[in-house]
This record gives sequence, structure tokens and C-alpha cells, in this order.
Amino acid sequence: MGKLPKDAKRVFNGIIFDVFHWEQKMFDGTFQTFEMLERPDTVSVIPIDSDGKLIISNEEQPGRPAQVGLIGGRVDKGEEPIDAAKRELLEESGYIAHDFKLWIKTTPLEKVEWSTYIFIVKNIEKVQDQELESGEKINLFKVSFDEFVDKYVVDEDFRDFECTLEILRAKNDPEQFLKLKKQFTN
Repeated sequence: MGKLPKDAKRVFNGIIFDVFHWEQKMFDGTFQTFEMLERPDTVSVIPIDSDGKLIISNEEQPGRPAQVGLIGGRVDKGEEPIDAAKRELLEESGYIAHDFKLWIKTTPLEKVEWSTYIFIVKNIEKVQDQELESGEKINLFKVSFDEFVDKYVVDEDFRDFECTLEILRAKNDPEQFLKLKKQFTN
């Protein structure tokens, strides 16, 4: 975080998004009001089972079509991203993981104070049924790394664009892509 200027004032306090304004001096000496949104950080997890399969979700929320994506959600106030990732994994899949590795931390949008964290998780264990929120329908399924990359990540309806961007960047460099694949398959 840290993109909001110290003198920014909250002008709207929303359920997810807050709006901030501040006066910004222009190059000609005049001032203009600038605006930025702030929202809670988010986490996503990519669980990998003992057979090397990635577990991804087909999630439906009220009023929106189902989308394929990663397991995840918002970081609660005062919660660390790793703890949110553990909580979301348990709630949305019923799994716990013994190995969490932060794969990506990014700030996806210029005008939104928000970071997203994507974890690769291994050594997973099913310990309970899903505990979904009332506005979630989540069906999980398993795919190979190659199927994930070739079929789901490149689909225009794949929800987690940060994951897509990272994989497409890696695919442009065969050495980098091999390193990436090893993170998921070893």
C-alpha cells in the first residue's frame, strides 16, 4: 500500500470501496482534485494435491454468471494475507495446507489502493466440508498444470487476471516458463 497521499480525505465510506480526494498541484501551479479508491486486499490460493493436480473453482454469485478461477477472497481488517489465505482455503475447499508459498503480490489497478496475493499451496489435507457464505456456490475440480495454462488461464472468462498475466509473461520466455512450471509440479 502507500499510494494514497497523506493529506487524502475519505469522502465516501462504502461496504467494500472507500473514496478519497486530495488537492494536487499541477505543473502550471494550479490545483486539481484527484480521486482514488481503497478496498481490502485479497488473497487467492492454488492448492496442489499429492497427484500434482491443481484445484480450481467454478464459482457462482447472485446476479453474476459462474466463473472459473482460484480459491480466495478478501483479507479481513487486522488479518495478515497468509492467515486470510489459510482461512479462505479452509472455508472454500475444506482443505488445510502445510506448505504455503507466496507466488505473486501485485497492485492490479493504478487508481485503487489494493494488493492481491496469490499463494501456491502444497501438502494439502481435506479436514472438513466447505463452509460457504450465503452468496457463494463453489464447485471445485482438479486439473493438470498444462490444462490449467492451456485451457483455463487463457480463457477470457477466467476470473483471476493477475494469474493470467503472470503466466503469459512467463510463456514468452521458455526458461522462465520452465521455472514457473517447476514451482507447480515439484
